[in-house]
Amino acid sequence: MQILSQQDIIAHLNTPVFRQLTLAADAANLPCYVVGGYVRDLLLGRPSKDIDVVVVGNGIAMAEAFLASVKGKAHIAVFRRYGTAQVKWRGQEIEFVGARKESYTPDSRNPQVEEGTIEDDQNRRDFTINALAICLNKDRLGELVDPFDGVLDLEDGIIRTPLDPDITFSDDPLRIFRCVRFATQLRFQIDDETREALERNADRIKIVSAERIYGELQKIIMADTPSRGFAEMQYVGILKHILPELSRLDNVETRNGRKHKNNFYHTLEVLDNVARHSDNEWLRWAALLHDIGKTSTKRWDNQLGWTFHNHNFIGEKMVPAIFRRLKMPLDDRMRYVQKLVGLHMRPIVIADEIVTDSAVRRLLFDAGNDIDDLMTLCEADITSKNEVRKQTFLNNFRIVREKLVQIEEKDRIRNFQPPVDGNEIMTLFQLPPCQQVGVLKTALKDAILDGEVHNDHDEALAFILKKAHEMGLEVHQPL
Repeated sequence: MQILSQQDIIAHLNTPVFRQLTLAADAANLPCYVVGGYVRDLLLGRPSKDIDVVVVGNGIAMAEAFLASVKGKAHIAVFRRYGTAQVKWRGQEIEFVGARKESYTPDSRNPQVEEGTIEDDQNRRDFTINALAICLNKDRLGELVDPFDGVLDLEDGIIRTPLDPDITFSDDPLRIFRCVRFATQLRFQIDDETREALERNADRIKIVSAERIYGELQKIIMADTPSRGFAEMQYVGILKHILPELSRLDNVETRNGRKHKNNFYHTLEVLDNVARHSDNEWLRWAALLHDIGKTSTKRWDNQLGWTFHNHNFIGEKMVPAIFRRLKMPLDDRMRYVQKLVGLHMRPIVIADEIVTDSAVRRLLFDAGNDIDDLMTLCEADITSKNEVRKQTFLNNFRIVREKLVQIEEKDRIRNFQPPVDGNEIMTLFQLPPCQQVGVLKTALKDAILDGEVHNDHDEALAFILKKAHEMGLEVHQPL
């Protein structure tokens, strides 16, 4: 947090974009302010490219006046239905809108809008830290307008609504997600009264579109410590509406004095571990969903205690329904998440036993180009508080990684295709597509993965001929 005087702010505004905005606003005789995220980030010392400008008057007219005043290439997009315009100039985007009042109906988050003052516009803002405005007109240049003590909330690290939080969240329940998102991204605390209103209005998120929810979840999951956001959503009761599969993991059951860990908070720890090592959004989603199959697979065994057998395979099958519900991409990105959820137990099983070449070959074959991400997920999944056991796993994972490199260099297993394919088999034995061809292909693949045969055409062909002879097949074409 930076404490900036008006002169400090003026110095920050001494850029081509803001100088031109001041000239255009004064020439058009329109009160003009930069508001919201740009001001917040300026005071926090964070970079911000997008500039939101509120005009007491016609925002589109101000955008057109700015466009006419600038030199060099500039592009404008006008959205008359919403009374807004966007200008792109010198690598920056400036959004113009007229100051307005808003009113809502209970069944929609689309407001009724009418012209208003800068005070009216600040009243409709979601949080005090986003209700800050800086005047751009020459006679008041750099003057900070802060009617809700947003600067104090920035200093204290507080997320708070300008007006009654129940009205704020009920009017536009997308703000519920934005509240959690800002708290997560900025590492701020949510004000007690505001958090209580989040809980009271949790059901209102039902009118928010899946696309908008997913957009906020993306920003939360890409934060430095994404667990903060998901823990907050669970606490205030909104996670069960959007990711019930994850929310249900927040459970601990005890039987005969033995309890299982809380798989919800374990998942959040895994997510943070992945986030420390990767900016891959989809790897983070895989971490978030890797244990969702545990609720339905939980069983009690008198000898073993609590078990979750095959939770990875059940979780893999659950992923598409979640992606469809949240309007997430149903393409290779979804299949990547499915794949990692389904495979995440394999390296752990290998690392818990003797690390054999055969097991590593099969892992490399099944994971393909995603093997490094899978290993990152699996290492993140080791959250045991038993430091000796944890270190043993991590040491074994190191051995697995070394063997992965050695075996790939030697056997070229990653994404390999057997050196004798189905067409060659059918030609050799004059066979149509049939079960016998499949049996031979599978036997060859297994032999290569088990290290019985090198990934080499001559060795593979010799194996096929021997196996075919055992099956009673004879070669119909000279070799």
